[in-house]
Amino acid sequence: MSNDVENAIREIVKTNRAIAAFWKDASGWAPDEATRLLSKSRLDLQIEMSESLRLWIHAPDSRCPNAHLILGWANLGALVEGTMKWFLSVFYEAYKTDVNAIVKKGNHVEPGIQSLEPLRQFFQKSIWSSSDDWNDWVLKIQKRRNAIHAFTTRDLGDHDDFKKEIVRYLEFLVDLQKRVPYPDEW
Repeated sequence: MSNDVENAIREIVKTNRAIAAFWKDASGWAPDEATRLLSKSRLDLQIEMSESLRLWIHAPDSRCPNAHLILGWANLGALVEGTMKWFLSVFYEAYKTDVNAIVKKGNHVEPGIQSLEPLRQFFQKSIWSSSDDWNDWVLKIQKRRNAIHAFTTRDLGDHDDFKKEIVRYLEFLVDLQKRVPYPDEW
């Protein structure tokens, strides 16, 4: 499992690095609104958060195993949320006209300022097909990430569960990346 996780992290970093390199300045390729949103996004942090997954894949210190796992889930949850924000930013024009678009006080809310729960609900209604199992997966990550608010007991799974979900995040990232248009020469 260790090699699988390490390979997955390498691919996650590589994929998020490619996404950041292309979409940070997609003027002339992406619609103006998408270009505006993506140019002010922090796709570079997706790379750093990807790199930092390595901090959590080794056995935790025996004095703080739960804290180690909670911080790992927070890291993974931030990546999932950032990936969803990037995807909706690319498709911002379509997102704004979607009947399920996130609206507050009569105004469309840009993806970059959304929290994970409204993003998940939007993806469930408008992006994922009934054959996708991403909604349940994102909900699981979200619940475990929210253990960062460590006042009550929450199901964290164990260290092996966490490592499996890193590998699954790579599948999620690649799935969303494949749905995004790129120029032929890219």
